[in-house]
Amino acid sequence: MTGVRDEKVVAGLSCGQVLAKLSDYLDGELPGDERVRIEEHLRGCEGCARFGGEFRATVRALKAHLDSGATLSPGFRARLGRSIDEG
Repeated sequence: MTGVRDEKVVAGLSCGQVLAKLSDYLDGELPGDERVRIEEHLRGCEGCARFGGEFRATVRALKAHLDSGATLSPGFRARLGRSIDEG
């Protein structure tokens, strides 16, 4: 990921590197050393911490909605898929 505005390097990771791994981090799919470095970056970078918190809240809300038995309309499912592919 490039072009992150006001990109910082904290704990040896740039904001772009952290954002590229954020989903895997939130899903608990990173090895311990990578997880620790991302956590250190998040503690030292307000922008990534804010985005990470918002991203986490969005993912949790979507999972809760899907776990409730609700279904997504075909139009929403298509828009979501396009958004993820572009993202």
